[in-house]
Amino acid sequence: MPKQRLANAVRLEFEPGALVHSNLSGAAFTEQWLWVAGDEACSVERLQRLEPVAGEVLRFGKGRSFTLADLLDLPGAADDEADLEGIALADGYLWMVGSHGLKRKNAKPDRSDADNAKRLTKLKLDSNRRLLACVPVEFDPQGVPCLVRSAEDGREALRLKGDAEDNLLTELLADDPHFGPFMAIPGKDNGFDIEGLAVDGNRLLLGLRGPVLRGWTALLEIAVEAHGGHLRLVALDEDGTLLRKHFLQLGGLGVRDLHFCGDDLYLLAGPTMVLDGEIRLFKWPGARPPLAANREPVRFEDNLVDAVQLPHGDGCNRAEAICNLPLALSGGTPSWLVLYDAPGPDRTEAEYTVFGDLLQRD
Repeated sequence: MPKQRLANAVRLEFEPGALVHSNLSGAAFTEQWLWVAGDEACSVERLQRLEPVAGEVLRFGKGRSFTLADLLDLPGAADDEADLEGIALADGYLWMVGSHGLKRKNAKPDRSDADNAKRLTKLKLDSNRRLLACVPVEFDPQGVPCLVRSAEDGREALRLKGDAEDNLLTELLADDPHFGPFMAIPGKDNGFDIEGLAVDGNRLLLGLRGPVLRGWTALLEIAVEAHGGHLRLVALDEDGTLLRKHFLQLGGLGVRDLHFCGDDLYLLAGPTMVLDGEIRLFKWPGARPPLAANREPVRFEDNLVDAVQLPHGDGCNRAEAICNLPLALSGGTPSWLVLYDAPGPDRTEAEYTVFGDLLQRD
């Protein structure tokens, strides 16, 4: 018998063998279907709305996994994790981005001090981590949204041109004075780590968990277009600018997720390092028009609203994904869905059932 849940709980039931239930990092809605991504898989999951069973406000299940290797020509092996950290729906595509960062091996309790010392020197770049892609969403004959490599209307799944070592973005950043020095530092060491994605036409905003520079958190702005079976970077303006940098004051926290709601941009933020620290949701009121009109390659913004502080646990329950809930699912009340990485016992039920939160939006 399911445990009785709080009224704002959202139940997610994954199929046995799913790889994302304990490391959720991105969320988006197509009507009553919920797309979720995790940072330890190379796939995207689609969940369907179901009737609640234990007092929770919403329940999703009957999941289907869409393997990225079936949709894209990946730079690495089909089972190499992509470390997806952000997804967004725009213009009939599901956009996705990997962390793009290195990882460092961790010490283990069953190893000697000498072995653990060696482990902390080992850096690795998983071959699919440097992934930025868009995949068409197409409805099947039953009216269910699916991810497809090629849509009937000509839309194609595309990724930013590159290989297992670099892509056009990392090549652009290699000599950047702010971020170039951090490309060789693992993300969890305040190195380069993308953990948020927002889409406005052909312009993309990439939120960085790290590095945070003297308390300033960065959004990278790029523009892309289809070319020769891939995505390529294109100029943001008539001056040929390929990259704009927006430094934001988030109290020293790094971006965990991004989401446009109308013209407002919301930023889920938390510690850059492996810390149990505060997680807050910030609002950049009316961000979309000034971002679109901006022509400065670097700008600073400290006019953000601290909207809400979210709960976190001890080594668990880290809010990693936020998205706007369709009004049809929220009873007409503007609301957020918040999902958590490393769910604790209070957010789990059975092996493949986890719980997020529904928060009322301002």
